[in-house]
Amino acid sequence: MNLVLCLLSTRQFLPAEKIRATVAGYADAATDEAFFRMFERDKTELRELGVPLETGRNSGFDTTDGYRIARHDYELGEIDLEADEAAAVALAARLWDTPGLAGAAHGAVLKLRAAGVEVDETGGPVQARVRAVEPAFGALLAAVQTGQVVTFPHHRGGPTGEVSRRTVEPWGVVSARGRWYLVGHDRDRADVRSFRLSRIAGPVTTLGPPEAVKVPPGVDLLAVVDRGVAPPPVIGTALLWVAAGRANGLRRLGRVVRPADGGDELEIDLRSLDTVARWVAGFGPDVVVLHPPDLVAAVRRAWVGVAAAHADALAAGSPTDGVGAGWPEAVR
Repeated sequence: MNLVLCLLSTRQFLPAEKIRATVAGYADAATDEAFFRMFERDKTELRELGVPLETGRNSGFDTTDGYRIARHDYELGEIDLEADEAAAVALAARLWDTPGLAGAAHGAVLKLRAAGVEVDETGGPVQARVRAVEPAFGALLAAVQTGQVVTFPHHRGGPTGEVSRRTVEPWGVVSARGRWYLVGHDRDRADVRSFRLSRIAGPVTTLGPPEAVKVPPGVDLLAVVDRGVAPPPVIGTALLWVAAGRANGLRRLGRVVRPADGGDELEIDLRSLDTVARWVAGFGPDVVVLHPPDLVAAVRRAWVGVAAAHADALAAGSPTDGVGAGWPEAVR
């Protein structure tokens, strides 16, 4: 910071010896070699931070290079936000509820206010929160920013699934449907994949040097997540009879077409025949498939399978006697 203030305060190029005598800390260097090591380290760090450090000479008579920071290149331009843009900034500042990110967002708002932009953090009809409580969040975000490969244990297919170690070139961490996902190139599968952070089962470890990961230009991270977690496309509709006051979970997924004797006729989107058949079969006599015939047959197969699995209990006269008594005649 002292070096930045020094180089901003002059229009001329300052030679290294002048900087050594002016900037606090450099005078403590025991030798010239120690000073130049410190100075080279600080110059490299400033350039990595994006500070426009210039090298040049003030005239043709100078024999050594000097350094300066051009104020017009370093300072931000005038910030002018419309009312809706300022509201969006305020909403973004309220979005984070983790201490580290909330502090960074609050600092950004303070800088905008210092530039004369009014940002209302207190109110508004929308109150958004993004929780980033997964232990892997910070490590993965840091790996994305530094461009380092990561490896971590991951539950396959769900929180109780098999744990396998994955090695990924991270492209970004995004939020979709209220969950956080890592998107990147999975080296083990040689393909682009997304990983739900809540299924990472242990610490994240970085591999290799920084800036080794190159994100393909124009990649849509949310589209990658959608391909992995979005429901399959609708392949048709199913018409069901649902008993009055029953199968409320199924009712929430569908649309009531018309009242019917003892219940309602319900229409639901059909994305997977087998999945819907399992749902419907679980409701027993409270739900009857009216259309399509393929779904009728799939539900019948599910019921027949259940009856076969309990055949011994039924034959022994167990309390399961009478199972299926209320089922449609065609199924019984």
